[in-house]
Amino acid sequence: MALKLPIYMDNAATTPCDPRVVEAMLPYFTEMFGNAGSRNHSYGWAAETAADTARGQVAKLLGCTDKEVLFTSGATESNNLAIKGVAYMYQKAPAGQSGRGHIVTCTIEHKAVLDPCKRLQKEGFDVTFIEPPADGVVTAEMVKAAMRADTILVTIMWANNELGTINQVREIGALCKERGVIFHTDATQWVGKMPTNVEQDNVDLLSLSAHKLFGPKGVGALYVRRHRPRVRLQALQEGGGQERGFRSGTHNITGIVGLGKACEIAMAEMERDALRLAKLKSKLEAGVLAQLDSCVVNGNAEKRLPHISNISFGFVEGEGLMMAVKDIACSSGSACTSASLEPSYVLKGIGVGDELAHSSLRLSLGKWTTEAEVDFAIEQVVQGVKKLRVMSPLYDMHKEGIDLSSVQWAHH
Repeated sequence: MALKLPIYMDNAATTPCDPRVVEAMLPYFTEMFGNAGSRNHSYGWAAETAADTARGQVAKLLGCTDKEVLFTSGATESNNLAIKGVAYMYQKAPAGQSGRGHIVTCTIEHKAVLDPCKRLQKEGFDVTFIEPPADGVVTAEMVKAAMRADTILVTIMWANNELGTINQVREIGALCKERGVIFHTDATQWVGKMPTNVEQDNVDLLSLSAHKLFGPKGVGALYVRRHRPRVRLQALQEGGGQERGFRSGTHNITGIVGLGKACEIAMAEMERDALRLAKLKSKLEAGVLAQLDSCVVNGNAEKRLPHISNISFGFVEGEGLMMAVKDIACSSGSACTSASLEPSYVLKGIGVGDELAHSSLRLSLGKWTTEAEVDFAIEQVVQGVKKLRVMSPLYDMHKEGIDLSSVQWAHH
């Protein structure tokens, strides 16, 4: 069968909606269109029941109770509500003063975590940004070293969106529990791909987005722990008091139904999908590395998600590389920053130099990625890199064994 071009290998940016999810959502656009806040008639009751069912489906995937799931517009909103909501609720000093409390995060978090933390910094909170090691994995030891007596929140992602590296979430959570500090994790890339249990994993707050697990865009959830400890948040949005007052606004029932169904499907199929994707990812990386020298897979080799591969190619110009692989829909970084010409801050954050950071590809597979597509990707990447290197005098010097770091370049 002929491949449909370009082939899609950007599942870390977004995933196509599963047809079963679309089917579950359709009635709520036209027939069951009620507002869950309308308590006086059957249209409203049907909408409320649909939201309750979806809440149960999300809760089952996370290993929590229904009452601990809040619906949001996506992980960005969930992150903002978790981080700012905790900061304002547990602050040590009044607004406008310094010393309002200490927050620990990491330099290679998603912008949806970094930017709220920077906002709080401007408002008088102290923030420590952990600098990760070259393998990109944040450990409990690193968090412990960053913590202080006035630490109120630790926010560390479960798995990195560009590298696929998996952080020591369970151990970091245990450390936070021991210290009486609230722990939030942005689990956008993790949930639905790998098993999650917020109790066993010592998580207090968790953000997720439907569109990363084959659900619709514009809907997500925030898990908020209710017992041991009960986490309190200050609402960022006032209104009708929906979602227990944490997140006012008319429920997006169609999206919520889609999120619930996507979670139910992930629960049933993720183990099988993870095994298949891990094999495909290994094939992809081995196929590229076997035919090209001077390229490196970024991030810890073992502690990585089964579907994300980030490869840097030496002696290749970044934009030229993206043009060379135009029949593969992939990215050179996070989807949220891919319009920028700056090299990836995540790759720079783990010590990758500007040149290599510019010439990196993130290839992320999904449940409908085929072996034929992986073969095609290997062929396209190898051909593209070889063609670009033919035009690189630096690559010729490298092949001749010249140490480029020792070359004295003349300035005219």
